[in-house]
Amino acid sequence: MGHGAGASASTLAGDAAARPSDREPPGVDGTRFRSVLGRFATGVVAITAVEDGTDRPAGLAANSFTSVSLDPPLVAFCVAHTSTTWPRLRGAARLCVNILSEPQLEVCERLALRGGDKFAGIDWTRTPNGGPLIEGALAWIECSVEQEHVAGDHVIVVARVHDLDHHHDADPLLFYKGTYGTFT
Repeated sequence: MGHGAGASASTLAGDAAARPSDREPPGVDGTRFRSVLGRFATGVVAITAVEDGTDRPAGLAANSFTSVSLDPPLVAFCVAHTSTTWPRLRGAARLCVNILSEPQLEVCERLALRGGDKFAGIDWTRTPNGGPLIEGALAWIECSVEQEHVAGDHVIVVARVHDLDHHHDADPLLFYKGTYGTFT
């Protein structure tokens, strides 16, 4: 019997108990995992904020970004536990998600670096509420951290959207099979 409306709670619970959800399936190593999931094209975003107590922007690049909910408006992105920038961003009253365009590969690479002034040479303005908006980004989404969920070697950040808009017209910067590009 399928798990449609007629399935009993005990049947569903029994099926769940029969699945080994805690074990890694045999044959799944990091290289293979990255190779297979790399076949799913993603856009690239820059998560930015003005650091507390300063007027300087900070930011990081991410390709794990998605919409979550319309009511309330929520988005999510993932950040590695090893990020040295996320601790500087998480306390900001507002974050700005910049959806990067194809010509912004250098911006992405700069924000992916460790240490130093990541914003050196990056032109930016401010959103109406003061968030760092990177020039040339396709759109911006201003949000605040709603929840964080530890998930393996990353944290999933769920953020509430407060404002958003289109900014620039161009092709998106895409990440596919371990490299950056655009539509061809």
